Amino acid sequence: MEGERNVYKTENGVIFRVSETQEGHISVETLADAAWVSGRIGMVGLRVLPTTTRLTARQVLALPI
Repeated sequence: MEGERNVYKTENGVIFRVSETQEGHISVETLADAAWVSGRIGMVGLRVLPTTTRLTARQVLALPI
């Protein structure tokens, strides 16, 4: 996850990351109990909400894992 730039935090405090393969496949994971777990693909849309913030590289490195 080092340097991961696609990590977001919703206004409710949900932290999630969006990954995309070279083929264009998208996956979503949420941070729950200090572990990344598969999330609903529909969460991808949350990243464009004005109340969702994109975490900086420093913030990502400070996450529990």
